[in-house]
Amino acid sequence: MSITSAGAPVGADVSRRREVRKVILSSYFGTTIEYYDFLLYTSAASLVFGPVFFSNLSASLATILSFTTLLVGYLARPVGGVVFGHFGDKLGRKKMLLITMGLMGVATALIGLLPTYSQAGSLGAVGLIVLRLVQGIAVGGDWGGSASLSVEASEEGKRGLTASFVNMGAPSGAVLAALILALFGLMDDEAFLTWGWRIPFLLSAVMVVIGLKIRMSMSESPLFEEVAEQQEEKQEKEKQEAPIVAVFKNHWRAILLAAFGTLSAFALQGLLATYALTLGVEAGGHSRSTVLVAFAVASVLQVFGLGFYANLSDKIGRRPVMMLGAVLGIVSAYPIFWMVQQGSTPLLYLAMIIGMPIVQAAIYGPSAAFISEMFATKYRYTGSSVGYQLASTLGGGLSPLIAATLAAAGGFAPVTWYLMAAFAVSLFIVWLAKEGTQIELNEGLTTTP
Repeated sequence: MSITSAGAPVGADVSRRREVRKVILSSYFGTTIEYYDFLLYTSAASLVFGPVFFSNLSASLATILSFTTLLVGYLARPVGGVVFGHFGDKLGRKKMLLITMGLMGVATALIGLLPTYSQAGSLGAVGLIVLRLVQGIAVGGDWGGSASLSVEASEEGKRGLTASFVNMGAPSGAVLAALILALFGLMDDEAFLTWGWRIPFLLSAVMVVIGLKIRMSMSESPLFEEVAEQQEEKQEKEKQEAPIVAVFKNHWRAILLAAFGTLSAFALQGLLATYALTLGVEAGGHSRSTVLVAFAVASVLQVFGLGFYANLSDKIGRRPVMMLGAVLGIVSAYPIFWMVQQGSTPLLYLAMIIGMPIVQAAIYGPSAAFISEMFATKYRYTGSSVGYQLASTLGGGLSPLIAATLAAAGGFAPVTWYLMAAFAVSLFIVWLAKEGTQIELNEGLTTTP
């Protein structure tokens, strides 16, 4: 089902298309700001937090602990997905998206005010963990709502492309985070580690005001309102299961398919945003700014890659496109990280470009529609949130910590073997999944246990 219908009057059709564009732009810009906050932390975990909050430890141990705080945020994301998904399916998508935006902005700005280890001992690290938890809960509750809104507002035959604008917010936010951090990274080490790194976090307070204004202009999903009205009438006759209960009881298979089918995209994204930065600086001899700008350039191209692959998935199906991405990932995992450590700037850029707009985008581009189509409207926010955030936690959250541990024991080669295994898992799971391009959104692929 789409927001338009063949029998609609021309004026109504134009008005609805205008609303579709508004939802797309609102979801995109809102998600961009959310992911600026979340991915700014990711880059800072690789370049800043070790020497700032764990300066009493060796460099390798400080890096591992820094990536552990990164993992904390990812572990909190499924919690945010469950909580906000439940209320998003009960009360509406828009209300929850405003709350998640506010939480994310406040937490990020406060990180920029934390004391360092030399100023307050372990207090700064404790505060970092708490605020990272808040970030994780906020972003965990955000994606499912944005994806649900976009899919439910899509025009006929354009679900994948429409929903991909939500995912485009991630690389767009990464570009903002990387460029701003790279700008301040041009400072000398002492000034950057003393106060320069704080400014990008404090800027979040300004961005969140813009984001809230954009999201307040969004309309609620018309498909959700239609189903909510039907549910209200039905509840008068019989007791209804809560979305959380229904999803975990009846649709756990879909959650696992969604999570493991997209896990490798998050693993690669996480490694390129953290481990590759460290590898490029320490083994490749690149400056912080050089690696961050290369990452930013690849992220810009990734926006277009996501749209390309999502549009292709509308034409030939989600499964063929995502399986292609998994195969490309298996083949290119080793060359990508080999090029990062060679000390060649052209090879560094090539590695980032192969990794993000070519490989990662092939799986991540169609993923918003792939996941959302698995769940009927009354459970979509909850089900898609849990599936997506589980993938994000297992892939993006664990990958940097696993990479740091494997690299400390055997260099970059074991890291690539781990990544190849993740792509193999996604290839198998997507092959098992059903194609969702032709299903009705009110039905989903999981309306029965």
